[in-house]
Amino acid sequence: MYVTAERALSALPNDANALVRELRDRAEILDALYRFGLGQDLKDKALFASAFAAEAELDFRPAAAKWGGRPPVMSGRDTIADTILTMFTGRVDTTHQVTNPRITIDGDTARLTALVEAQHLLAADHAVFALLKNPYDADLVRDGERWLIRRLRIDNAWYTGDPTAIFGV
Repeated sequence: MYVTAERALSALPNDANALVRELRDRAEILDALYRFGLGQDLKDKALFASAFAAEAELDFRPAAAKWGGRPPVMSGRDTIADTILTMFTGRVDTTHQVTNPRITIDGDTARLTALVEAQHLLAADHAVFALLKNPYDADLVRDGERWLIRRLRIDNAWYTGDPTAIFGV
C-alpha cells in the first residue's frame, strides 16, 4: 500500500540525463500533492483542481471511519473540487503540511505516499477544530510535463478536536 523502497532514486549516478529527468519527475509528482493542499487552504478552485486527473478518485472513507464518518468516494476532478471547496469555503479555514513523501515511478505512472497534517477550524469559531494526521496513498499519471493524481486514499493516524463539526458524519 505505501511506498517502502529502500532508496529514493532509481537512476544511476553516472547517467546525468536520467537522473535529472527522475528528479524533475519527483518534484512534479510532489507538486501535485502541494497543489491539492494549498488549493484547499487558499480556496483556489483552479489550483486545487489542477492536482487531479479528469477521472480522479478521492477516498476519504478510511480517515472518516476513525470518528464514525461515512463519506462517499468522490469521482471526477470537478466533483472532487466542487464537493470539497463548497463544503469548506466561507465555513472552514484549513492549513495542510506535507512531510515524509516517498515516490516510485514506473514510466508514465507513479505512486506517492506522504504524511499530511491537516488543520481544520470553523471560520466563525476557531475554538471548534479538527487537527488530523493522515497518511496519504496516491497513484499519479503523467500529463505532459506535470503529474496528476488519479487516485488518492486518505487514512488517519490520529486526530484531536471534533471532526464531526467540520466534516459531519
